[in-house]
Amino acid sequence: MRKLNINLPKYRLFLEFRLIKRRKSIFDEALIPSVSDVKKKYRKGSLPGRFFRHIFEHKNIRKVLASNLALIVVTTSLVPQTGVQAQEVAEESVIETQTNLVTEKSVQYPVKNIKITQGFSFYHPGIDLDGVTGDAIKSIKPGKVSAVSYSRFAYGNSVLIEHANQVSSLYAHLSKIEVETDQEVTMDTEIGKMGATGHAFGDHLHLEIHDHGRAVNPLSVLR
Repeated sequence: MRKLNINLPKYRLFLEFRLIKRRKSIFDEALIPSVSDVKKKYRKGSLPGRFFRHIFEHKNIRKVLASNLALIVVTTSLVPQTGVQAQEVAEESVIETQTNLVTEKSVQYPVKNIKITQGFSFYHPGIDLDGVTGDAIKSIKPGKVSAVSYSRFAYGNSVLIEHANQVSSLYAHLSKIEVETDQEVTMDTEIGKMGATGHAFGDHLHLEIHDHGRAVNPLSVLR
């Protein structure tokens, strides 16, 4: 410390000047220290461990780490989470739809209760379906009535229906006919009642199916 005295006429001014050597701070240490500095600063640990400890505790390194961490936090909060939002919107937009498939029959048996008493053969160009008088008879496929016959012989009371692709079906031995010629029928149309008219032994329905005028086994069509 140095003292300087200045004498003025009426006043005495004392000025003091202190010259103090500033103590070296650890924050002014070099980023890459010497081996001796590391040994003096850290007493414990291996030399490589003390060396890296000095680097990571250096103020410049801590400033960089703090700045990067702050930048990451700010950037994360400002950047919109477009990917996540798009995914959430996509998930919310998924609507489960249920498709009800309606399968319509293309062909059916003409009677409700199926019991075949006689099959198809060269001498019997059709099948006989057992039942009782009064059972409902329906068309095997949609079509148009092409002929209606009332007889006490052969097929007895019978109905002939024309279908698409030159396919026709014959229903014989009916006790009652409920359609007329040129009438359009569906698979829900009741065309008559089962009976035993014509050349028949007991109540049954004789069914024939013709493809382009040729008799085919009805079971190949009805499956």
